[in-house]
Amino acid sequence: MTVPPVSAPAALPDTTRVRIQQEAARLFVQSGYHGVSMREVAEAVGVTKPALYHHYADKEALFLAMLEGTLAGLARLVAAANAQVGIRLQLDTLVYELLASAPEQRVGLQLAGELRHVSPERRGAFEREYRRVWIGGLSELFELAAARGELRADVAPAMLARAFLALTYPLVTGAPSSDPQAMGRALLAVFLDGATSRPGSDPMR
Repeated sequence: MTVPPVSAPAALPDTTRVRIQQEAARLFVQSGYHGVSMREVAEAVGVTKPALYHHYADKEALFLAMLEGTLAGLARLVAAANAQVGIRLQLDTLVYELLASAPEQRVGLQLAGELRHVSPERRGAFEREYRRVWIGGLSELFELAAARGELRADVAPAMLARAFLALTYPLVTGAPSSDPQAMGRALLAVFLDGATSRPGSDPMR
């Protein structure tokens, strides 16, 4: 990725790095990008402001480091799906992993909403990497399934990937469902089998 220097995580103990990420994310979600100062982050973590600047060059660098963590999580979701055999099991795994990481995904989406405040260069670099890792990773999953003959041939795999994202978006936005697993199964059934009824079919299979 070509984003300007964001962090030097190897120089930080894991526990400190985790605290910085957690506290910074909480503050950015609570107050927005412009409502948070590096001093507030340092105080919340319990480190000095110079120590924080030693590891993060500026507020943009810290903010993008958190978004890169979210992106790494999405890459792990794609990898987990790719480890399965067959598009049904792959998508079932994706839905399961999305539900399991829903709190983190919600934070990531809220942080992404503040991305407009960072410099155009850094924002553009992150958005390109997001499209490569997440959109590109999902599109490749669908392309391979189409090549195996598991998907309909009259819709482009990239379009199917975007439709899947749109349909599963409610899993990680808004208030959590009272039964997220059932909601996930229902959305996946609609995506794979359609919304119209079929005699003798089980819509949750």
